Amino acid sequence: METIVFGGGCFWCTEAVFTRLRGVTSVMSGYAGGKTDNPTYDQVSGGKTGHAEVIKIDFDPAVIMLEDLLTVFFATHDPTTLNKQGHDVGTQYRSVVLYTTEDQKVKVEKFIKDLDEADQGGKPIVTEVKPLEKFFEAEEYHRDYYSNNSSQPYCQIVISPKLKKLQDRFAALLKAADEA
Repeated sequence: METIVFGGGCFWCTEAVFTRLRGVTSVMSGYAGGKTDNPTYDQVSGGKTGHAEVIKIDFDPAVIMLEDLLTVFFATHDPTTLNKQGHDVGTQYRSVVLYTTEDQKVKVEKFIKDLDEADQGGKPIVTEVKPLEKFFEAEEYHRDYYSNNSSQPYCQIVISPKLKKLQDRFAALLKAADEA
């Protein structure tokens, strides 16, 4: 098993995407990348902790490769906008990859270099890449948010289209219905 942490805007969105991928055994919403110990959602969303809203992903590399996770990550958020995803603005919504091994660091940096060389409409990738120092779990009500609140307007307007895109573009990476 391996662990990697992704931040790509609101953690409700990224959690909903990555829980659906085969080989992903656990997804936990939380906060990382800042300096405040044991931050709360209110502190992080206020933008003063240095933390980003992130998800910690535990995955089985024998089932899903890191490159597949990176492909989905970079396709389901905008890695070319600094400290912003949609209407979410601030460093807490930045694009970030927090690696847990040197091998992951090398693969992430190569992946980003390849994306930049492939030209993303003239915009460079601004995703921050750094080692995971500490991860703080989000409050209970943030966990499995989409599954528990899928009828909420935010979920319908923002998350459901992401999941449709995931289904359309990455069906081969999704868990079977009996695994979900």
